[in-house]
Amino acid sequence: MSTRMKDTEQKQEVTKQNQEMSGSSMLIEALRQEGVDVIFGYPGGAILPTYDEIYKTGIHHVLARHEQGAIHAAEGYARVSGKPGVCIVTSGPGATNVVTGIADAMIDSLPLVVITGQVASNLIGTDAFQEADMIGITMPITKHNYQVRSVDEFPRIIKEAFHIATTGRPGPVLIDLPKDISLMTGTFDYEKEINLPGYQPTVVPNRLQIRKVLDAVKDAKQPVILAGAGVLHGKASSELLTFVEKNKIPVVNTLLGLGGFPGDHELFLGMGGMHGTYTANIAIHESDLLISIGARFDDRLTGNLAHFAPNARVAHIDIDPAEIGKNIETEIPVVGDSKQALEMLIEEGGERGDTAEWREKLAALKQEYPLWYVEDGETIKPQQLIELVHEVTNGEAIVTTDVGQHQMWSAQFYRFNKPNRWVTSGGLGTMGFGFPAAIGAQFAEPKTPVVAVIGDAGFQMTAQELSILQELNLPVKIVIVNNASLGMVRQWQQLFHGERYSNSLFPIQPNFVKLAEAYDIKGMRVDQLSDLKSALEEMIAYPGPVLMDVRVAKEENVYPMISPGKGQHQMEGIKP
Repeated sequence: MSTRMKDTEQKQEVTKQNQEMSGSSMLIEALRQEGVDVIFGYPGGAILPTYDEIYKTGIHHVLARHEQGAIHAAEGYARVSGKPGVCIVTSGPGATNVVTGIADAMIDSLPLVVITGQVASNLIGTDAFQEADMIGITMPITKHNYQVRSVDEFPRIIKEAFHIATTGRPGPVLIDLPKDISLMTGTFDYEKEINLPGYQPTVVPNRLQIRKVLDAVKDAKQPVILAGAGVLHGKASSELLTFVEKNKIPVVNTLLGLGGFPGDHELFLGMGGMHGTYTANIAIHESDLLISIGARFDDRLTGNLAHFAPNARVAHIDIDPAEIGKNIETEIPVVGDSKQALEMLIEEGGERGDTAEWREKLAALKQEYPLWYVEDGETIKPQQLIELVHEVTNGEAIVTTDVGQHQMWSAQFYRFNKPNRWVTSGGLGTMGFGFPAAIGAQFAEPKTPVVAVIGDAGFQMTAQELSILQELNLPVKIVIVNNASLGMVRQWQQLFHGERYSNSLFPIQPNFVKLAEAYDIKGMRVDQLSDLKSALEEMIAYPGPVLMDVRVAKEENVYPMISPGKGQHQMEGIKP
């Protein structure tokens, strides 16, 4: 690009400052200045002025077929790219249809900016057509929310929304935009500095606390690092690897932290928690020092809190001070960004403890208690399916899931060696998440294979988003782990409810292959184990979207497992 062209572009950008423009024009120009390259959404009456502006400017918009699909796609985009996902919907039902996705993003710390249309300002509070109190509805499930009351304040609100969504602990921010304000004109000023005295997240940790962590490392004989999604959000994977290798400390990942540390590293113990590895859970239980980095100690990880790491000193590094000490008593709190904390830990250095005997013990446990399943040579076991997906993708794919058995098998048997390759609904456990999230992930990484591993039940919640694959020829591969049931519900009914399978079995299902073909998408069905690998290779090699219906063993359960009320050391099903 010539210098003259650059100067012209800069002048054009500058001239947009302090111009008179409509609220909708302000929004689109602000999105452009924030570097937004794709919007996911669905139009309707109250948001039509904004969609008219989208039409005029040609900004890249992906039309979902349901608002839930739009916001889950924005989540998938945010999870893989690290940039904020943007979702635009209309008022009333359009806005309430994204509530589940907002709650999902809030608990899993995903940066979103959600713009909801609203009725005209003079109609707010009158129960007007398609009016919903989105401020009241979303206040508990957003990092912050706004209702625009003046067109002149709109640029400031947009700028603050992106700042809040992406700094500190990431999360969703909602902007409720009344229709009349989107039509009004005002001055577009996007150069003012953000001034939020009440919002000043601590990014740089206290060095004294960092030194306390290092002193604890020096004294520890059985240390463990618990690495959560905060490592990924902080882009701290390489720093974590350096710190671990320098100090020879074994690592356990949370469900959402997978990929933050290489899955094939000798110091990796696996995922912790309800369906984690036996070695990972025993390591936490027997540790004398537990260093948590960007993890929030949720109940699916800890099991019975009375038995969680009973002999460990706990150091907790987290950018959100509200998480420290919330569930687990913490001796060494460190508030700050995971990357900066690890950089300081590496920089400060110091002696490391003698962990040789501890590492040998854990290595022996890994050998004695690997993840397992029983093959019969004929039936497709879901664990085999995930292993083969890993094999045919060389472990390089982005994998998305819903929640349930297929999610746990994917977490267990697809080894993630790179960050931001694992996209799943963790804290909220949202069915219908995985497929549209795969669409957003594909937009974030167009050249990376994306495989949506989905249960037969969850897929039917957002199957209409097949239209996006058809329209845009996105090469997303959908693998339906089909056990003709709500798998995890069925498992719990079998184990804890006397095998009373109340409304968890599907005697009748759609023909998923014909459903795919109805959208002009390649459909495949695999029933035999002998056909599975070649079918998966065909699926991955195919240049466009593919839906594969894989019929797996119907009564296979996820093991090992910590039953409700049990501690991490009381896992069941650790061996065949």
